[in-house]
Amino acid sequence: MNISLSGKRVLITGAGRGIGRALAIRAAACGGHVIALSRTQEHLDTLKTECPSVETVACDLSDWEATRKAVEALGPVDCLVNNAGTNTLNKFLDVTPSEFDDVMNVNLKSVFNVSQVVARGMIARGAGGAIVNISSQASVRPLHGHAVYCASKAALDHLTRVMTLELGPKGIRVNCVNPTVVLTDLGRSHWSDPARAEPMLRAIPMGRFAEVEDVLGSVIFLLSDHAALISGVTLPVDGGFTAC
Repeated sequence: MNISLSGKRVLITGAGRGIGRALAIRAAACGGHVIALSRTQEHLDTLKTECPSVETVACDLSDWEATRKAVEALGPVDCLVNNAGTNTLNKFLDVTPSEFDDVMNVNLKSVFNVSQVVARGMIARGAGGAIVNISSQASVRPLHGHAVYCASKAALDHLTRVMTLELGPKGIRVNCVNPTVVLTDLGRSHWSDPARAEPMLRAIPMGRFAEVEDVLGSVIFLLSDHAALISGVTLPVDGGFTAC
């Protein structure tokens, strides 16, 4: 299938590293005008060197007003990927208010903020659009030490459904992609310990974690016109983990 994003302006949050960076490069290769947003200017600079056509914006998504102003200044956006995410590993009984706020501000609150600005622009132009939220298998399966992260991703899944309901009549599609562990540089370092990785791998019928490439195709497809009637989906990319 030849997927083209030609003529579409694609905003990707958390695009400095990992999945977001790879998505920015892939979306640009598909002809999209990519706007890569990240908190870290250094990461954006290296992305720009690797993919010169990408437009870059440095912004801390945990800052509501600064984010709103930055996104409003971007102009029209046809496709949005809410990819930025963070996690603090701690047991439920030990989670602190600051840890709770740090994770929720990025994983959930920033999705509200960025999506509100983008969706209002889409509605004003009357051209519709596509939004993809990057969730996780942790939204439906509990993981030790991931209390706030699991809660944030479960909330993100249901927010996606509400956005689908309210924005669908305006021609805006909203979907979720829910990967298993993804072997980004950070993912490889965290899951390189066999004692940690092997119990999880045993629970995945296909017996492996996701490579970044496994996630890209699903997101690009959902952004494209090939998915013109797909909305409200939470798509597992998890080797069958959540089916068992």
